[in-house]
Amino acid sequence: MNNFFTTLTFLFITYFSFSQSYESKIDSIVSLQYSANEPGITILVAKDGKAIYKKALGKSNLELNIPIEVNSVFQIGSITKQFTAVSILMLAEQGKLNIEDKIGKYIPEYIEVGRDITIHHLLNHTSGIKNKTPLSEKNYTSRMDRSPKELITYFKDEPLAFMPGEKFKYSNAGYILLGQIIETISKQSYGQFIQENIFDKIGMTSSYCGDMKQVIPNRSTGYIIKQNEFVKSDYMNLSLAYSAGAILSTTEDLLKWQNALLQNTLLKESSIKQAMTPTLLNSGKKIPYGYGFRFSRLGNSPVVAHTGSTKGFTSIALFLPQENMYITVLTNCNCKNANNVAKQVAELFVTSPDVNKVSAVTKTIEQEKKSIAVSAEILNNYTGTYEVKPNVNLTIGLDNTNQLYLLAPGQTKKVELFVETQNHFFVKIVDAEITFNKNETNNVISLTMNQSGRKIIAKKN
Repeated sequence: MNNFFTTLTFLFITYFSFSQSYESKIDSIVSLQYSANEPGITILVAKDGKAIYKKALGKSNLELNIPIEVNSVFQIGSITKQFTAVSILMLAEQGKLNIEDKIGKYIPEYIEVGRDITIHHLLNHTSGIKNKTPLSEKNYTSRMDRSPKELITYFKDEPLAFMPGEKFKYSNAGYILLGQIIETISKQSYGQFIQENIFDKIGMTSSYCGDMKQVIPNRSTGYIIKQNEFVKSDYMNLSLAYSAGAILSTTEDLLKWQNALLQNTLLKESSIKQAMTPTLLNSGKKIPYGYGFRFSRLGNSPVVAHTGSTKGFTSIALFLPQENMYITVLTNCNCKNANNVAKQVAELFVTSPDVNKVSAVTKTIEQEKKSIAVSAEILNNYTGTYEVKPNVNLTIGLDNTNQLYLLAPGQTKKVELFVETQNHFFVKIVDAEITFNKNETNNVISLTMNQSGRKIIAKKN
């Protein structure tokens, strides 16, 4: 089913992106992957620090039939690392630590094994500390509370994977150590420090440091897909994620966070620049990570972002500095790709979007392929509904001009199909083809959709 929707996303988004306002374009991107009666999504798009689009779609809780709202609270997973990194830099600005300090100064377990590891190495994932935490173990019991010390005990005796600064390798364990450093210096719990120094200071009133026992208004339930059905995700005690991934928040609160960073509310401009700049290995090679921020490009536009994932939740916060756009997506199911949604939305605004490349390909397709005439009687044989999976059908229809079209589940926008041979059709808007399959008695029994080598077969009802 996921392949099906991914393919249809290409079909529809490319077709409608140039004819709709940005609002309806984003609506299309979201609705092609999420529906009102499934676990869903909340998305916010901001320009120059102000929200220009914010919507929610889907269910926050399937059992209680509660819809997701724009103020629904989600686990944000590893976006938490941004808060941890900024907290460390706050302490550095206060003169309470130096990012070049050896971590053994604050964590006794690492006086020896960590004698060459600095706080800088933890911040940019170059410490050599393996990404081994209780959550990395499939059979680990995740219901029990664990203190930071207990989490550290789990991996403290592991040998380093490489010498500090030699490689870049993502490590949740490294960010757990940063949380312990924050607690050691501040004499507060990690949650208390974040609450008092960040949430309260910038008005993030719907954000929390993870506690599964706490009653949190508008908290969403997490889901996964098992045997093609939605089921609740396994319980995960957020003490295990700690400073690497335990924060819950909303899209609106994350915009407050982003604005606070850019307006130097929490840190000096020099510290923010340090966090949002790619760092270097010992060799001088640049890596795509600063302090809690990842770096990439979309077309000609730089991207500063971080993704997150916990059991039943996925998230992404994406910033386009050149366009001064901020996009954040939160979902309560691991079953779909929130990152692709954010990227597709970002492509609507970047200076040189990748979709231009798609348009160039589309023009070539239109020029090379020619449609032939086929009688309405033949075309009528192809009309009907086709089952992709139980209760998920696409429709092939014929309008009053004898134009065959495809209609995706839950959509109102039709995609025209053009005849290449009697049972083989193509789409002009992207490089996609549909073949109608017949049995021995010449009856249509299914269709095969092929796009860029990816095939989807749907049985005719």
